[in-house]
Amino acid sequence: MCGIFCQLSLSPTTFEWDKTIYEHLKRRGPDSNQDLTVKDKYGTYQCVFSAHVLHMRGLLTPQPVEDDNGNVLVWNGEIFGGLPVMPKENDTAVVSQCLSSCSSPSQILSILSTVRGPWGFVYYQKAGDYLWFGRDFFGRRSLLWMFDAEVLTLTSVAAHEPDQSVWQEVPAVGVYRIDLKAAKESSTVTFEVYPWAHAGNDVMSTCIETISASLPSGCTAVINQSGLVLTSPVCPLNMSIPESLSGTEIHPHMYQSVKDLEQLLASKENNDELNRVIPVLSEAVRRRVQSLPFENPDNSPPKNDRASVAILFSGGIDSMILAALADQHIPAHQPIDLLNVAFKLKEPKKQKESAKKHKKQKNESSNSKTDGAACRTSSPFDAPDRITGKAGLKELQNLNPERRWNFIEINVTQEELQKMRQERICHLVHPLDTVLDDSIGCAVWFAARGAGLISEDSDQRLFTSSAKVILTGIGADEQLAGYSRHRVRYKTSGHEGLIHELAMELGRISSRNLGRDDRVIGDHGKEARFPYLDEDVVSYFNSLPVWEKADLSLPRGVGEKLLLRLTARQLGLGQSAVLPKRAMQFGSRIAKMEDNQEKASDKCTRLFASCK
Repeated sequence: MCGIFCQLSLSPTTFEWDKTIYEHLKRRGPDSNQDLTVKDKYGTYQCVFSAHVLHMRGLLTPQPVEDDNGNVLVWNGEIFGGLPVMPKENDTAVVSQCLSSCSSPSQILSILSTVRGPWGFVYYQKAGDYLWFGRDFFGRRSLLWMFDAEVLTLTSVAAHEPDQSVWQEVPAVGVYRIDLKAAKESSTVTFEVYPWAHAGNDVMSTCIETISASLPSGCTAVINQSGLVLTSPVCPLNMSIPESLSGTEIHPHMYQSVKDLEQLLASKENNDELNRVIPVLSEAVRRRVQSLPFENPDNSPPKNDRASVAILFSGGIDSMILAALADQHIPAHQPIDLLNVAFKLKEPKKQKESAKKHKKQKNESSNSKTDGAACRTSSPFDAPDRITGKAGLKELQNLNPERRWNFIEINVTQEELQKMRQERICHLVHPLDTVLDDSIGCAVWFAARGAGLISEDSDQRLFTSSAKVILTGIGADEQLAGYSRHRVRYKTSGHEGLIHELAMELGRISSRNLGRDDRVIGDHGKEARFPYLDEDVVSYFNSLPVWEKADLSLPRGVGEKLLLRLTARQLGLGQSAVLPKRAMQFGSRIAKMEDNQEKASDKCTRLFASCK
């Protein structure tokens, strides 16, 4: 992974770095920093490339990469399939070599359609004077754009500056090509769009409409005249509707416990869908926990017994399955970091007075160890996700007691939240700006930093995760009906309405979640990896009828993401298999630190006011 940057100037100009943007890019890629300027021989245009590399696999390859023909690539991605990458090879070098052999747009599209894994890129094709750029099908890597005074800037991360030109996320609807000579002649930039499309599906009309919503001022976008498209890496969503409900009437309170879930599992033990889900998910996790820097070819223990892989961990079904599968593919002597974030809630005055009174009574009446244990007060950071996280830790320890599970308690006070939001997080969340973006962005930033406490022999000590790879469970709820709004849609519109809701969820995940999360996690020089958005996983889930993935006639904690819950039981997990969905902003308790009257979709005034 890396921070990539390209500035295209259509008029003579002196390039100067925005210090905030440069620092953000540098934090994303601490292992190599390099710039390269390209000018055509007539002085028609100038492209300044910059890349800041986080070394993740193969041999360290500084970027920008310039080939023998003068083509330049900055690549922020990982190849988990599609193109062959040998153990000592770097995927940036592989992509550069493949693109350098392309002489037509169709060949470039063929290469990009083949890649399996997250990516964002900018590519200067010297022959023809073209600039290509774009994001993968799901938009798992951030790329922003802005056009101002005949200067187009593309960057992984930007900076929020009040009263200045607004950055926008590059829509993940396809890849874009700029004819640089034509842009110079007209003093405007036209993006020629090559959209993602399922074979046989017409997406041309909706593609431009989507792009127009975030098109930089002064730029235009047109579908390429040849009608070329990128082939979708996933199969179409199964839109089938059940002809009738199950022959047996379903009672809402029939399945509410682990034991009940086991009975349901027994009834489905010969179900092909259930038997196939573990191999598909397991392979997705394997690709992401074993694609690491070529540093320990003999699988020797990491220095200081530190983990290479961490998981955003709440103890809920999504993160528990990722942990259980990672355990199968990471050598037993290597620890796994479980990142659990909680925000401290201010105590009301009455509660403080009650606590003081209770403490006084405890000191007067409790002399024995037993009494002391009974009267011990809970931690101010015992947020819901902290409680379920500790319960999940015990399940994982029972699953593999030989593994060292570093459960990192990441405790955040309101003072630290306000400080880091002002200094860093507001810039990373930008250009998103809602209350929800603030809550999730802040929670994920602190979690990914990995600085907290771990418990050892009843004592706690300071600990900071060294893992460069962070697994996150995003994508499970969007595909398997995990949100409360899915139940609402199911109740009002049945299976047909639910299917359309799920199709919309996956279609907008790039603009709602993934760019933001990539910017926030990458700020720590770490890489977010999304096993539930692996192309094979999504294709598998898309192939199933909706009633095989979720049964919203069953109660919360069972019906939503039913397929995953049954999978959890097959993996040997316990109570976590029936935990209801809890949004991160509530589970970590960050939502209660701010204005309780806010709505998630409201513009967040804290983000606007805090940036400096």
